[in-house]
Amino acid sequence: MDESPSTRTIVTTTSSPYVELDDYSMSSISYDRHFVQSAPGLLIFLEIVLGLLVWTLIAGTEYFRFSPFGWVMFVSVFYWVLTLFLLLLLLTRAHTRIPQVPWSTVVLVFNCSATLLYLVTAVTEATLVGCGVKGQHDYNSWAASTFFAFLVSLSYAGSAVFSFRSWQKRDE
Repeated sequence: MDESPSTRTIVTTTSSPYVELDDYSMSSISYDRHFVQSAPGLLIFLEIVLGLLVWTLIAGTEYFRFSPFGWVMFVSVFYWVLTLFLLLLLLTRAHTRIPQVPWSTVVLVFNCSATLLYLVTAVTEATLVGCGVKGQHDYNSWAASTFFAFLVSLSYAGSAVFSFRSWQKRDE
């Protein structure tokens, strides 16, 4: 077969940011603007900021001298990272692509466990503040961290209330 350069067919394809699924197209990455402006969205941002304050205030001290501060660091860093992950899931609506997971239940359990463990952490930290000498850097950082730990536990409790309402609506 003799093909001359003028008779060759060139096929080109373009990549689209949309994936076609049974007459339903969705963006590969979407952004939920309404979530950012909602009370649950604002609470998650508050949890991230306050949680960051809790663990950075402790990390800047000699917390390793008192073993319960290891627990405080574990809880605060663990829930800070998980909250960041949850924010990314909810903000990009990636959770809608995994419908097999009962997300309202997962978020409810997450927020309730974070409330409980952060409350235990805040009480533990409050009892340890007395170990420091007033006016020193460690004492001031621990006291500030304790205050923020109570605030972040309150914000997780608020998120748990919204999660519970969402979970109830789902089951109705």
